[in-house]
Amino acid sequence: MRSHYKQAGGRAMQPLCSSCCFLNEDNRADRREQQQRDGEARGTGILSQGKRSRQKGEGIRGAGEGGGGKSVLVCYRSQRDWVTTGKLDWIPVHLLLNDTGNEEQLMSAMARLDLQTWTPPRKRYCCLRRPSAASWRNSGPIMGGCLSKPKPVEVKVELTLLEKERETDAMSPNGKVSPFSECRPNGALGHCSDEDSSAALRPYQKSRDYVEASVCHVKDLENGQMREVDLGAGRALLIKEHGEFCAIGHKCPHYGAPLVKGVLSKGHVRCPWHGACFNIATGDIEDFPGLDSLPTFQVRVEKDKVIIRANKQALQSQKRTKSMSRCSAVINSSTSFSHVLIIGAGPAGLVCAETLRQEGFTDRIVMCTMDRHLPYDRPKLSKSLESTAEQLRLRSAEFFQTHNIELLMEKEVVSVDVRTKTVMFQDGLKMEYRKLLIATGSTPKPLSYKGKDVENVFYLRTPEDANSIARLANNKNAVIVGTSFIGMEVAAALTDKAHSVSVIGIDAIPFRKSLGEKVGKTMMKMFENNRVKFYMQNEVSEMRGHHGQLKEVVLKSGKVLRADVCVIGTGSGPATSFLRQSGIHVDSKGFIPVSKTMQTNAEGVFAGGDAVAFPLSGRSNKKVNISHWQMAHVHGRVAALNMMGTTTEIKTVPYFWTAMFGKSIRYAGHGEGFDDVIIQGDLDELKFVAFYTKSEEVIAVASMNYDPIVSRVAEVFGSGKLIKKRDVETGDMSWLIEKGTQ
Repeated sequence: MRSHYKQAGGRAMQPLCSSCCFLNEDNRADRREQQQRDGEARGTGILSQGKRSRQKGEGIRGAGEGGGGKSVLVCYRSQRDWVTTGKLDWIPVHLLLNDTGNEEQLMSAMARLDLQTWTPPRKRYCCLRRPSAASWRNSGPIMGGCLSKPKPVEVKVELTLLEKERETDAMSPNGKVSPFSECRPNGALGHCSDEDSSAALRPYQKSRDYVEASVCHVKDLENGQMREVDLGAGRALLIKEHGEFCAIGHKCPHYGAPLVKGVLSKGHVRCPWHGACFNIATGDIEDFPGLDSLPTFQVRVEKDKVIIRANKQALQSQKRTKSMSRCSAVINSSTSFSHVLIIGAGPAGLVCAETLRQEGFTDRIVMCTMDRHLPYDRPKLSKSLESTAEQLRLRSAEFFQTHNIELLMEKEVVSVDVRTKTVMFQDGLKMEYRKLLIATGSTPKPLSYKGKDVENVFYLRTPEDANSIARLANNKNAVIVGTSFIGMEVAAALTDKAHSVSVIGIDAIPFRKSLGEKVGKTMMKMFENNRVKFYMQNEVSEMRGHHGQLKEVVLKSGKVLRADVCVIGTGSGPATSFLRQSGIHVDSKGFIPVSKTMQTNAEGVFAGGDAVAFPLSGRSNKKVNISHWQMAHVHGRVAALNMMGTTTEIKTVPYFWTAMFGKSIRYAGHGEGFDDVIIQGDLDELKFVAFYTKSEEVIAVASMNYDPIVSRVAEVFGSGKLIKKRDVETGDMSWLIEKGTQ
């Protein structure tokens, strides 16, 4: 009898043992009666055909003895039958399947159990090896939308088909023997890896939806190497590690970076541009930025040829959204209670909401924002001024509806009371919560000057601001106040639109505090070569207008600059003023101190993003504020996992990027307090690496036109290893270079 195997870890399974059994019309009733007797003997709920019943808080244990090991019992039939599926030593879940929605219900259950998505191969009888009664004895209570989740254990799912179906299953749709009939989903030589988390358990896909190609010889790749391969309908990333092949999407879902130019290390590949990490076996995103994971494709070796079979649609999209649960509670939108309330719709809030659904949370989630738009890619505002909110959005309205994430827009929170667990909004709405995430980000630091009533002066905050700046600067005079990254990015974006671009800065050199004097001078020269005029060590005294419209910017030095539009980018501070007298601790700078689990001092209240000070593992757990887009993603995920009861501590390498005049600077680590900068490469040619050191240790790295050096250093930082100053002073960086790619 032929079997298909599936395991959470992706490793090969053992065949079924003699204790396997099959259900038919005659023994179904006997089996159900046996289950009822077992349930009554143990004092558990009973599952019967036509309804599901249980006592609240009690686990439902599976019936049957024999069978062994940590298996999951699934019995499936086309019409009415019962399904038992569970994670042993954790949470068994029982579902009753009816004539419609069978697969959806089953996949939902699998998602709640943290198993990979499974689509049944056909609507017919099939069953698994039964777990022993003892295996179920330690099972916990049924999980609905509770906020606790014991540590999961490894689970395998084994499916055996009826004997009479065996020959059919060994056939491909054209009637010939299927080339995948002997494949296993582990990516080993001679076997296939799983495709989009479920291919090994669904061998009946229509052949026209798939493409198959021989891409190389088995000896063409050595261990630890990657190659981008063409399948005709699209490209994939082929990887060989520990003697096994696997294939995943070749582009980072964030901004489309070619992953073949990234870094392969310890079972994941790191993006060369912005540092996102993806598991090479599952395609799942493991570090940020970005929301989506990668598709995975089947791989097998046949006559020393490596063959990939891939879904055409997945090849084109190059991204995959993780499966998510839906809200099971009947919710009225006017209900003033939410199990999870998220203040802020930036990356921390959005990732928190998505992670909760990915982890099986089925109760209400409400996310509120002062913005009028769906969550959007805010870093692009200063780099792509003409982009609309629609073009920048991270998720569609349909996405939030499908996954039951309620989004309240143009809602400002004015107070929080942790004693009563309530949040008050400016419009009078009052909402209670069970778990709260504060991810309100930052607000611009106001600039003091005369002429506050003059128009066309902007603090860049919204897509409308960016669009107005681009429109008003067209063939006009633009003035940028401040040499922050946002201000300098706006200046760079306006050089091909405005008649003139002027930058006013307090310091003598832009970026000196963050990138050092040498890199700062190089960047300043690059701007000057692109017609940007600097007025450094200066401040604004007055904005003068004509008929209410800006016409001149007066400096404290007495210099008067012609200006039709002005953008103020002098920094920002945490948006936490509404937390006064809330019971949530805020430090002297306005930041919310949190623990490694993103927990505040108040029970059930978490915080993340630009508004927090968190312990950074790479700096001896010193509490720091890092306003990086990538870091906010991590905060949101860690907070969500801890809301679910899965104790998870933040552990990531800060990663930042900026883009100006088609050149990008990558940055990893935390360089606050650096005392020296070691430069390798050529600053004048804009191809360099800068290592930031404190005492004798490298604490951060930045580069331009030197990919993927920053991602490689991030891997070293992430492993916990120290990089000594002497290691980078010699100019020999071979210790960072590996085989990597072809």
